[in-house]
Amino acid sequence: MATLIDPDFRARLRALNEKYAAGVPALMLAIAQAQQRCDSEGPRLEPLTQLHRALHAVAGSAATFGFAALGQECRRLEQLVRGLLNEPGQVLADWPALSGQVDALLRWAGRDAAATHFSA
Repeated sequence: MATLIDPDFRARLRALNEKYAAGVPALMLAIAQAQQRCDSEGPRLEPLTQLHRALHAVAGSAATFGFAALGQECRRLEQLVRGLLNEPGQVLADWPALSGQVDALLRWAGRDAAATHFSA
């Protein structure tokens, strides 16, 4: 039987996962605030960029800490926002639907961000 080089590895990993889980509400708040800016100011470059960054932060880290479905949905929305940033002419037409999808993400994450499947 192999021995672990670092016997505290699992405990430290659990602590990191718990720390990330405790920070999920703040990550969702950043997404919500960016979405609200887009809704109130219009989906202009600066608020859309803020939303893209907030989604990207979660998309890049969530799966590492056991929030795979959350990360996947944030990645999907991040790509849609990137599409709007790359096609400014589509922003006004596409923003209401995308805003609704962000709302669905936030509601779902508020219920159980650690769920293994996203359901709107």
